[in-house]
Amino acid sequence: MADQEKILNIAVIAHVDAGKSTLVDAFLRQSDVFRDNEEVVDCIMDSNDLERERGITIYSKNCSVIHNGVKINIVDTPGHADFSSEVERIIRTVDTVILLVDASEGPMPQTRFVLSKALEIGLKPILLINKIDKKDQRAEEVVDEVYELFLDLDANDEQLDFPILYGIAREGIVQYDLNTPSTNIEPLFDTILKHCDVYPDLDEEPCRMQVSALAYDEYIGRLGIGRIYSGVLKQGTSYIRCNQEGLEKRETISNLFVYKGLSRTNVKEAHSGDIVVVAGMPDISIGDTICDPEHVEPMDHIPIEEPTLSMNFHVNSSPFAGRSGKYVTSRNIKERLERELEVNVGLKVEPTDSADCFKVSGRGELHISILIENMRREGYELAISKPEVILHKDENGVKVEPVEEVICLAPEEYSGTIINKLNLRKGVMENMEEDNGYVKITYQVPTRGLLGFRNEFINETHGEGTLVRRICGYEPYKGEIAQRMQGAMISTETGTAMTYALWNLQERGQLFISPQTEVYEGMIIGESAKNIDMDVNPLKNKKLTAIRSSGRDEAMLLTPPRIFSLEEALEWINDDELVEVTPDAIRIRKKGLTAQDRRALYREKMAQNG
Repeated sequence: MADQEKILNIAVIAHVDAGKSTLVDAFLRQSDVFRDNEEVVDCIMDSNDLERERGITIYSKNCSVIHNGVKINIVDTPGHADFSSEVERIIRTVDTVILLVDASEGPMPQTRFVLSKALEIGLKPILLINKIDKKDQRAEEVVDEVYELFLDLDANDEQLDFPILYGIAREGIVQYDLNTPSTNIEPLFDTILKHCDVYPDLDEEPCRMQVSALAYDEYIGRLGIGRIYSGVLKQGTSYIRCNQEGLEKRETISNLFVYKGLSRTNVKEAHSGDIVVVAGMPDISIGDTICDPEHVEPMDHIPIEEPTLSMNFHVNSSPFAGRSGKYVTSRNIKERLERELEVNVGLKVEPTDSADCFKVSGRGELHISILIENMRREGYELAISKPEVILHKDENGVKVEPVEEVICLAPEEYSGTIINKLNLRKGVMENMEEDNGYVKITYQVPTRGLLGFRNEFINETHGEGTLVRRICGYEPYKGEIAQRMQGAMISTETGTAMTYALWNLQERGQLFISPQTEVYEGMIIGESAKNIDMDVNPLKNKKLTAIRSSGRDEAMLLTPPRIFSLEEALEWINDDELVEVTPDAIRIRKKGLTAQDRRALYREKMAQNG
């Protein structure tokens, strides 16, 4: 290979909020990717609106920098467990990973997951302890915890001999040790090049490339993204595409791109080791191998972890349906879900008994709610049912369910409440540590028991607690788990909510709406203080008379209503309720809008339960 063609692929892996995107920013800023007069935003790789709003990476993305004549392709991976299918695939295309760990928090559940995937395929990680400028940093202890994690994950001797660096990614600083100051990330570049060999020159061998991610372009159609493992890939040349079902089909690459800085650049050919984007194969999918027609050798299947949670997507049937959405029919929803399946392989879509309902399964609440939020912004209207955990049967025919490891970090005074709540949800405590007035509680809890828990946890800890979850396996079914304890306030009328009515109702629970909000019969307008549903009339106004009262009218002060985000609404609802999602509103409603419908649904449910 020529010097400029030396290629090295790295992925940055970490738990949510450890500083992955900030580190990638530092790579790009210190590699002259941007012009001197170019305005650069923070977390530039988080280009999606939702990623910017939530401050998390949802989709893995690629960029490249040149350092000392070596082209380094960098992959920024999601840190949330719900997007683990992205991480699994991407990690196969890289030569090493930079494991980013917070100097205060230490290794978290998702750190274990992403690291285990890297170690499984034989990668030798580089450890970077980030945020060493924190007041409560404990870098030395964190390094020991990471060693313990490597040992737990059965790392081999070579993997255990990992380089350790320290940094402040936000300031673009990486140091060899805590006592050697630095002004840039040069120590990280040097360590990458010393620790990891560039990809060998396999240009003379037959061409093989495997697709690890998908994208879509309005002009050129479906795109396959992956690494060339051997040979040279050329634009305008025909290859054999092999898929996981054994299909072998001759297809031509119409466009070929490589990454230069942040942009995709069209090239005539690309060499072994590089990450490329190919177009011209309309049915290309994850795991497909593009082979030389003379040497058809499909690569190993890329396994994707099974979904753990499902929700039903219904056509919106509320009285307000079609007011703000452009796409409201079952055909619109079906087409959009099929389009999502082309690029989101962690998702499953199945038909149901009703033509107006689709069962959508994913890796967690966030995984599916990101899809719903994107659909909502695109102009879709739909109604979503309560999330349901997917149960399986093991080899002995025993019903099993997913169990998650939960780490709660909160002020000490809230520990009793947290423990009580998790015990009620069939959780089992594994560990409890106290430090500086904070308590760190580790539990194993069925995924079913955690539906709706995040909201409760935030309320009980007054926003001071941190909750982290990761799926850690399947265990025998734990039995019934209590649902939401409070009932709902259900509107009996359709119209505009009045201050007078809401003022009287707020004594009986917590309201979800403010005056002048349009409501309909069957819509839930608040949470009852008791464990029963209440039919209420939010339209009732004060009777006006010609006679003045002897005293002044009381000032009708309303407590601010509770406004739900999409995830909070999905966590709050019960089995007989739906979340109505439209471009301009998130409403909660009963499946049966009238009292008669609700009684009929209840009788039907009792009959099914025998």
